[in-house]
Amino acid sequence: MKIFNFLKSRKGQATTEVVLLFPIFFILTLFIIKIYGLLIVVQKAEIASFYAAKRWQLESHRAVKWADGWDNTFLKKDIEKKVVDYIGYNNPAMRKFLALKKVKLEIERTNVWNNVTLTVTTYPPAIPFLCSYDIRQVCKNPYGLACERGYNFICKKGGSIEVIKRVPNRDRPISFRMPMSKQP
Repeated sequence: MKIFNFLKSRKGQATTEVVLLFPIFFILTLFIIKIYGLLIVVQKAEIASFYAAKRWQLESHRAVKWADGWDNTFLKKDIEKKVVDYIGYNNPAMRKFLALKKVKLEIERTNVWNNVTLTVTTYPPAIPFLCSYDIRQVCKNPYGLACERGYNFICKKGGSIEVIKRVPNRDRPISFRMPMSKQP
């Protein structure tokens, strides 16, 4: 009974704590979501580059008449369209959440290897409570150059994520389909 009376006499304490802690919780939540968005971009770029490289390896041609024609006019554009769509650049909400600026797919042919390069460029996440301080205050000794690069990425410039996959040439293109299991 004494505990109940003690708790009853302290009205409003929970409300005060919630009012004081809610902004801190909200700021931390926004920070975590922005950092999580950057991790999503990195993972999506890795998966999309693997898809692009494998599909290019399996469906591109070595013969010049096909390499200059069908590969560059249809195959490369189709791969790029699917990669851009997978990363989320065509979806305005996803593009804003991930702060996407540009997605570019380049394919360089060599004699033995094809270099498939996917570059995803982002705007700075601009996390408000981190960017409100001057760079000289944030990156004082002992932090240095790495701190300045991180500050510039988060608050000023954004950055680029570049993924390079190297795949060998094939003598004969095959359609990019999953193998079917054999029926007994």
